[in-house]
Amino acid sequence: METTWYLYLAVAIFFIGLFGVLVRRNVFFYLMSIELMLNAANLVFVACARQRGDINGQVLAFFVMALAAAEACVGLAIVILFFRKRRSISLDSATEMHS
Repeated sequence: METTWYLYLAVAIFFIGLFGVLVRRNVFFYLMSIELMLNAANLVFVACARQRGDINGQVLAFFVMALAAAEACVGLAIVILFFRKRRSISLDSATEMHS
């Protein structure tokens, strides 16, 4: 399979994630959309590493996955605290907070 097909798939996944970030107002969908965009970047790193025959892209993808896991943990902790205070997970109610 050619590398261009992996890149087309990565672009499609990235734009699905971007669409979710721009359209959805739910925090969970927002976090999942960011994860989709990070996974699209990982696919590009791994596909380019496969084409070049080195391991650097796969190592970089591993670090991006570790960063995504940390982002998910911190994001979910913030969502839980926000829900306890506001009883809502909508981003519209988050913009009303001043302190």
